[in-house]
Amino acid sequence: MLTSPANNPFHSGELEAQARAGVGDVAKWAGGFIRDYLPEQHRLFHTSQPFLVVAGGDRDGRTWITVVDGPDGFAASPDPRRITLATELEASDPLAGAFREGADIGVLGIELATRRRNRFSGRVSTNADGYTIDVRQTFGNCPQYIHERAWTRAPRTGAVEAVRSTSLSEDQITRIASADTLFIGSGHQGDDGAASNGYDASHRGGAPGFVQVVDGTHLRIPDYAGNNFFNTIGNILSNPRIGLLFVDFETGGLLHLAGRATIDWNPQGVQDQDAWRVIDVEIEAVLDRPGAVGLRWTKQDHLSRPLRLAERVEETPTVTSFYLEAADGRPLEPFAPGQHLPVEIRVPGQAEPSKRSYSLSGSPADTTRYRLSVKREDQGLVSRHLHEHLQVGAVIKARQPSGDFVIPCDDCPLVLVSAGVGLTPMLSMLHASALQQNRPVWYVHGTRNGRDHALRAEVDRLIAANDHLRQKTYYSQPDDTDLPGRDYDGKGRVTAERLLTLNAGPEARYMLCGPAAFLSDVRNGLEAAGVPADHIHFETFGPTG
Repeated sequence: MLTSPANNPFHSGELEAQARAGVGDVAKWAGGFIRDYLPEQHRLFHTSQPFLVVAGGDRDGRTWITVVDGPDGFAASPDPRRITLATELEASDPLAGAFREGADIGVLGIELATRRRNRFSGRVSTNADGYTIDVRQTFGNCPQYIHERAWTRAPRTGAVEAVRSTSLSEDQITRIASADTLFIGSGHQGDDGAASNGYDASHRGGAPGFVQVVDGTHLRIPDYAGNNFFNTIGNILSNPRIGLLFVDFETGGLLHLAGRATIDWNPQGVQDQDAWRVIDVEIEAVLDRPGAVGLRWTKQDHLSRPLRLAERVEETPTVTSFYLEAADGRPLEPFAPGQHLPVEIRVPGQAEPSKRSYSLSGSPADTTRYRLSVKREDQGLVSRHLHEHLQVGAVIKARQPSGDFVIPCDDCPLVLVSAGVGLTPMLSMLHASALQQNRPVWYVHGTRNGRDHALRAEVDRLIAANDHLRQKTYYSQPDDTDLPGRDYDGKGRVTAERLLTLNAGPEARYMLCGPAAFLSDVRNGLEAAGVPADHIHFETFGPTG
């Protein structure tokens, strides 16, 4: 039987979903990613957005999700536990009556142009300028399945009457059938005072038409691999009431749906090979609000460019490096070490290109080729295709490099820490550090054994050629052919205790990349030892490939 200790960030529905999906004891490591305040980076992110996506409940118990927008700077954060909104919801908004003293809400900040997103939950109250949200839980998110769009402001032309119904019209069905993005709101109320109480606002994306319209009151939404928290799925298991939001990015129209959902854990006949589950939705209420927000968004597909595979190198039995060069004759866009490359891969059997982001593992000084070092995942649609079918000469599409997991300072000591294929952004940072002689850098890597140790010779060459670079390597299961002192420095995993023995100093920045459980353990250990939270930067990965 599942139990939920007092400090467990998950409620019973989320624990049930995690167990059903077989992802292990997520609560054991998730504490490092769920906080009761907004880190400085998240505060800056949320307050720089022109809109936020908000989920909550109305007085009739229905769950809705909406967009709250305002003028530049309408969102502010007076301290890490509060966000203020200098705006007011229109009377036609389904959550207008829900923004009352003490009401629970969930908030998603999403920057479509850069594919960044972060979520938090809290309680709302009113103030002289609008609303104050007291933060309860905060989460980070990966950029998977987010379609890039740039926003502009549009003049409001006056309110257009909202249309209410209990089923979808033909026009609304057409809009949903062509959508590549939706937002979903869900909620849970458990023990009094539990941090997991409240609402969650979440993003879902896919190829246009990824949401199946069965009929005017029934939708099927594919559920893809994510962070394994199962906030939405867990909320549905606890409380089937959900809200859906489809945004008309060209006109600013909002199509709100409220209904009930169930989870199909073993869907049959689903064409999307990326889908692991399906959310079945029975619609109970429809609210269509033309021109509801003063923003417009345009897709950035024109920014994609063709890249040709110039070389592929098998680094280990499961990791292959792909060297990409410009296929259109234009110079490659420069990148900062630590950034990733968004790519579009056409996989046979898929109606639309599959989009992924892979860290750039090469030197930022190489202006002629990008290198992606990709681990083959058994359930990874794209990674399997890359390993098994992408050959030299093949052309793929890519956007310009992006991401904010980059070296945070000019001359502070750096500790580059990775596990498994998490070495990819670290190796790029190591290349950059070799060109910069003004600070000490430690490269610390953990893997199973020498057979699984990708790009070891390249790291060894960099370390040997630069006195200010040092490395430590740990094998969790060394083979008989792996010699301690020659191939690795210690048996076991990379831990915070081992990092602290480096004596990198109080100004050191720790850059971490690897599986979520690894990051949580190391991050929590460093913070417990007194390393400031803002000196620890991390990027996670998972088997979404």
